[in-house]
Amino acid sequence: MSEFQLQPRIHFGPQALNTLYDLPTSSALLVTDKAMVKLGLAARITQSWQQRGIAFQVWDDVVADPDIATVVCGMKIMDEQQPDLVVALGGGSVIDAAKAVIYTLAQARPEPMASRSRFVAIPTTSGTGSEVTAFSVVKSRAEKLVLVDPLMLPDIAILDPSLVTSVPASITADTGMDVLCHALEAYVSLRASDFTDALAEKVVQQVFNYLPTCWRQGSDLQAREKMHSASCMAGMAFTNASLGITHSLAHALGGVFRIPHGRANALLMADVVAWNADYSGQCDTRAARKYAHLAHLLTLPARTTREGVTSLLVSIQTLKAEMEMPVGIRECGIDAADFASKTAEMVGQALRDSCTPTNPEQPDAQAMANIYRQAWAGQRYGCGQDH
Repeated sequence: MSEFQLQPRIHFGPQALNTLYDLPTSSALLVTDKAMVKLGLAARITQSWQQRGIAFQVWDDVVADPDIATVVCGMKIMDEQQPDLVVALGGGSVIDAAKAVIYTLAQARPEPMASRSRFVAIPTTSGTGSEVTAFSVVKSRAEKLVLVDPLMLPDIAILDPSLVTSVPASITADTGMDVLCHALEAYVSLRASDFTDALAEKVVQQVFNYLPTCWRQGSDLQAREKMHSASCMAGMAFTNASLGITHSLAHALGGVFRIPHGRANALLMADVVAWNADYSGQCDTRAARKYAHLAHLLTLPARTTREGVTSLLVSIQTLKAEMEMPVGIRECGIDAADFASKTAEMVGQALRDSCTPTNPEQPDAQAMANIYRQAWAGQRYGCGQDH
């Protein structure tokens, strides 16, 4: 028996943020970061609470890739205040930090679900889909730990495109490729279903249709809204189907070399697609056939499975090039000898990652290392390989 979980309640579109102002509360905690405070987005929320006479506290010390110390700090703040409403405003790191705090507090101090704080997630990037997932990524030294528990699912997600129009082009590219990766991995996951496939297919189409516009013209509200929805739908797909080794390898790469998560996924994505499809062999795996179907949905050449996989690989490469993203890991300022010396460490982390078991093909250490080497060089697909 399989299961598809539907949570949270999602409010989307222009003015969706207004939903928050009507929520009943007597004590609130805003989890955010310094950027949201500086941009004045945090004040849009706290001013409403002030006007309503609601007691609140702002925890704005969350940084990119939150670590265990950050979670402990948040636990102390939340435990002291015991708010009945927790609002996470920010990118994936902020929402993940709030989720990790809620999860660890629940382990330390179990309480009935009825007395749990209402949790609202408001993403300000279109990337992680954290607002609708049961996942949280927390850093421990040079390793990223993936927490998975339905307890971390927000009660309400608010998708307001006005909150993402000012996201810089480089971050738009990184987070947008993260969305694509979520959809591709959920689509071929061993836990994929008709429900997650429908979401993933729609996401892939919207990413290719709207991400370049968001990158070129960030103020385009329609394109931003479409990518914001795609990010959320991708989150819904992978929280039910899980992910694969692109994320496993990216978690390790980002933890060791501090490469932003979405960019790490973009650097590894095509090589993992090729490996899952057995592109250097018969190209007749279950994943290959599903990738070819995606190419067909994108109206790309896909008369054969190999041609469809090739079309998808070339499209991924073209999308990265259009947004001026690095082709290979070597373009990220990482020393070649340093990368080689830490490859075994990263492979070990990737093999232990919770995303690895649901990858459509099960890798060994050698396969993981080969993917890293190909991603280092910036393997190109399509030329002379679409036979």
